[in-house]
Amino acid sequence: MLKKVLLWLAITLLILSGCAPSLNNNEDEVVEKENDTKQQEKSIVPSYQLSDENYRTILPYRTSSSRGVITNQVMNRMDIGEMETGLRRLSKAYYDPEKYFFEEGQYLTSDMLYKWLDRDVTKDQLEKALNKRVKQLEKNGSKVDEEDKEAIRTELQLGLNPAIADDESKEQQKENPKYLTHILEHNFLKKNEDNTVKLIGASIGIAMKSDYAFQTEIGGPTYHKKIDKKTMLKKGKQITQTVLERVRKVDGMSDIPIMFALYREEEQGSPVPGSYVAKTQVSGGDMTIGDWETVNEENILFPSDEGEKKYYDQQQLINDFSNKIQEYFPNYVGVIGEGFYVNEELQKLTLEIPLEFFGKGEVIGFTQYTYGLIQEMFQNYYELEVKIKTNKRMESVIYREAGDKDPVVHIFDK
Repeated sequence: MLKKVLLWLAITLLILSGCAPSLNNNEDEVVEKENDTKQQEKSIVPSYQLSDENYRTILPYRTSSSRGVITNQVMNRMDIGEMETGLRRLSKAYYDPEKYFFEEGQYLTSDMLYKWLDRDVTKDQLEKALNKRVKQLEKNGSKVDEEDKEAIRTELQLGLNPAIADDESKEQQKENPKYLTHILEHNFLKKNEDNTVKLIGASIGIAMKSDYAFQTEIGGPTYHKKIDKKTMLKKGKQITQTVLERVRKVDGMSDIPIMFALYREEEQGSPVPGSYVAKTQVSGGDMTIGDWETVNEENILFPSDEGEKKYYDQQQLINDFSNKIQEYFPNYVGVIGEGFYVNEELQKLTLEIPLEFFGKGEVIGFTQYTYGLIQEMFQNYYELEVKIKTNKRMESVIYREAGDKDPVVHIFDK
């Protein structure tokens, strides 16, 4: 048994070494980058690029100016990761990873986005809020003229979700759901001949709800308003036009190309994320959005009614895989799968296998058996990831890039 285990580990190491990413061994580049005060600061562009599909990033790494907003606004945690990775994936059609560098959004701030994600105000609400603000300013000794009042009105009407007269009205909530959830910004930079880097474009993701959940009183029941895709697209395109007009007023973004993409969220408890459904690009300086292009992406849960209806062959394959495991491992409870599709073609299949193990030998044996099934049953035209885990931790991972013959295996020691 020991010889078999050692042989298996040797094979695994060979596979791991053979599938390691091809990295550029040149030294990191030091470049100059303008900061927000227009002063030059030294930054590093790593020479190592994990693959042609990954952007290199500017170091020191600067987090987004709106960091944290998404976790406070997007209810399904699955959507948080997919919205970001999906926007970066769509951006590759406009900003070549071999030519440009990636940086999290630096121009749309948290304060700005929270105001945009709020509801608009009715006329009565606007006047009440205006009078309150004016009285406070005058109380503090400030003189408020008509120009000041107009500026206050503009600030109070930044919300991009529909205004509502009464938050406690179930009917008004359903008639005026919050459509917009988040606005995500990505920046792309290019190195100049004088060793500086410059912002050359941006991508902005607009997250829209498919299900609006709300309460009319604290601790009261939760109601739901389903938002069909047609309505979501109409509202999303209107909101995006307004976002474009506002972004053009932000210093540094007035004359760069911008790719916009509409993301349709899943319901709060969904085990799979939503997906991007439409995209468009405006040229530098343009103030009007033209035609939109449909994005045909989707994430499908297996097994599920939707999976059986849309992708019967994949669902049947996963069921057969599950049955073969169950023949030899009585502690097995089933496979949970997620398929990512573009234009109805499978791009990535992720399988999660929850188990109860009683020893490391059982983990190794199960991983070996699963590896063999993968080689025997799953075609290699799509990316495949199999996660074997207990209720405490991840025990092992089997991974295969699209087009590769042999998977990579990693068994966790602790």
